[in-house]
Formats: sequence, structure tokens, C-alpha cells
Amino acid sequence: MKGHFRWIFAFILILVIGIISILLHSGSEISPGLPETALRNKESPGAEPALSAEETTPALGAIREYTLRLGRILDSTQTVGAAFTIVHDGRVVATGTHGVRRKGGNAKVNSQTVFRLASVSKGFSGALACLLEHEGLLFLDDRVVTYLPGFRLKDSASTAELTIRHILSHTSGLVPHAYDNLVEAGEPLGNIIERLHEVDISAAPGSLYGYQNVVFSMFAPIAEQASGTPFTQLMDEKIFDPLGMKDASAGRIDLGHSYNVAYPHVRGKNGYIPLDLHEGYYNVLPAAGINASIDDMGQWLLALLGNRGEIFPDTVCRQLATPVIYTPLKAVYTRAWGPISERHYSLGWRIYHYRGRKIVYHGGYVRGYRAEIAFCPEEKTGIAFLQNSPNGIASESVPGFFDLFFQQMDSGGQEKTKP
Repeated sequence: MKGHFRWIFAFILILVIGIISILLHSGSEISPGLPETALRNKESPGAEPALSAEETTPALGAIREYTLRLGRILDSTQTVGAAFTIVHDGRVVATGTHGVRRKGGNAKVNSQTVFRLASVSKGFSGALACLLEHEGLLFLDDRVVTYLPGFRLKDSASTAELTIRHILSHTSGLVPHAYDNLVEAGEPLGNIIERLHEVDISAAPGSLYGYQNVVFSMFAPIAEQASGTPFTQLMDEKIFDPLGMKDASAGRIDLGHSYNVAYPHVRGKNGYIPLDLHEGYYNVLPAAGINASIDDMGQWLLALLGNRGEIFPDTVCRQLATPVIYTPLKAVYTRAWGPISERHYSLGWRIYHYRGRKIVYHGGYVRGYRAEIAFCPEEKTGIAFLQNSPNGIASESVPGFFDLFFQQMDSGGQEKTKP
């Protein structure tokens, strides 16, 4: 009888220890320590059935290994909150979250938590332009003055020749980052556009790459003029709603409403310091004004990889992945990557030729947030990473994934990788 009670006591003790262990390790919605749970079996509109835990391929092996690595890195840093998603072969195969929405709070980041996308917004604007062209509402080679008759640059020839394709590919010919200082000062976009005639011109339109936020964002009034619809509504009707991006929006978050939102953080002497939600760069919506959750980013990647053809035509996908201009980027911008054989810019997207494949990529930063997204059409694979406490992890998230993924694919899954 005593033996029977000892057995019961041991069973209860083991059960209690197990429960405590689960509670202590439940900081993430998806534990990066377990490959089976890190690979989230999630159905997506327009996608194939969810991934089975028994499926084993070189691609899925690489994805499992990456989720383990990223989980360990996030756990070993002071990252406040982050989320990632990976799409492969028509499915969202991995989604993970880490940490909290605001330092000092208890609300955890989950897959519906909204982050700012910063310059990752540019890819949405490029896609919207292609969709409007597909519908015949505008054409990428239309001249800007057709839609903005009062617009002018310092040079009359540049004014007349500037097209929508030029502004979305950073080939306006203006000196780079024209009037970003006014953007940061909160000046309305319309007022800044009126001053572009004061900016020096370094090249004819279409001949030289020079990164812009203000010029890029001229696409908003152009799209509104062409369609008769506000830019934010166009994003909702053409991209967010049809793709099931339920948490996505264009424009500042309503500060008077309670949202599942990740607050921005900056580094201080003793770690990260939480900030209030701010309006920085919301005055250039096409360039930096979109907000989204990691669930939204999974749906976005599925569309970019050609899995939502009824909404997002293949012609649009091909346009976004087609180089427009060579970009001689400084090494500091790609220091986390291996050798890149070619670098170009498309319509709101960078295009890298990397380890024998084409990667379509963009990163973004606005105070307190980092965002990264990339996809490889050849491998039908993409990744997005969102963070509310910027550090080096974001810069390494995309190249780190594709280094491992391509290694596994090229070796047929036979090559062992270091943990």
C-alpha cells in the first residue's frame, strides 16, 4: 500500500515539475527550442494544406534549424519584442514570436501584434503601382506632370521627363535623400513636394540610382489622381483586404484606441527604453507609413511568391522581381551578407544575385523599429522579421536564413550544419 502511495506521490511531483517548466519557458508564443512546435501548422488562404510534422525535406530541415538558431539568439540578447515568419512552397511553414510589446509590461508579442514596417512599405507601393497599371488606371511610364500639373524640378527637362517608374525605382536624378530633414521635422508631404524645385539634380531621370523618401512618396497623390481614391483606401482595397491582411494599415495608428501594437524602444545606458508611439515618417506613406503583424507578412509573402494569382497576377510578381537600375551600395549596408554578385533596384524592392539565386529584398528602420523581408522566387521561399528594439539581429535575419537554406538545398540536406 505504501508503495502505491509512493508511486502516486512521484507521479504528482513529476507532473508539478513539468507544469512549472512550461510556465518558466512560455515567453514565446512558439517555443524556438522545439522543431515540432516552431514549425507552425497554419492554414493560409490560397495556400496548400498545412505542413505535417512528419514531412522531411532539405528545405524544411533548413527552416527547422533556422528557427532553433534564431530562438537561441533572441533568448541571448535583450531584444524586447520580435516576430518572424517563413513561407515555402505555397505555405506559411513557420511563425514565431518573442518577448513583450512594451518593456516593463506583461502583454506578449503574438502573431497579430502590429509593428511599423518603415521602408519595407516601399514594396507595397511598388506592388500597388503594378496593380493599378494592370487595371489600366495608370502606366509606369506615364509622366508625373500628367497627374501633378503644377509639379516642377530645378531643371525643366527633368520635370518633363520624370515618370512613375523613375520615382518608384529611385532614379529621379535628384541628390539622394532630398528633404529627409523636412520629413523628420513633420512637414506635410504636399509642402515638401512644392519645394523640390530647389533641390540639385545630379543626373537625368532614369540614369542614376539615388535613394529617396519624398520623391518616392509622390506616388500617393499620383495614385489618388489616377484612381479618384485616397491612397490609404487603395491599400486596403487592392492589397490588405483581398490578401486577408487583417491587422495591416497605411497611416498613423490611432493613439486614442487600444491596439495590439508593439511599442518602439531605443537603447539606453542600462538597456532598452520604451517610447510612446510616434508619427515619424507617417508623412511619407508610400515610403514608410505601413503597419502590419507577422501574420500579415506571411500572407504578403504568399502573394509575392505567386500563390494568390486571382488577386495578385503573375505579371505583377514578375515586374517587382525585374531589375530597373544598378545600385552601387556601400559595403556597410550588406556587411551581414556574403558576396553579392549583382545589386539592382526594382519598384520598391532591392534585387540581389546571391549564391546563384535571385533574392528580392528590402529592409526598413524608423525610430524604435526594424523590419526585414525577402523572397527567392526560384526556391518559392520567403522570410519576414519584425522587431521593436533594433539591434544587429535584424540585419542578420535574412542573409542568415538564406545562407543556411541554400547550403542545405545545394547539398541535398546531407551537409551537417553547426548549431
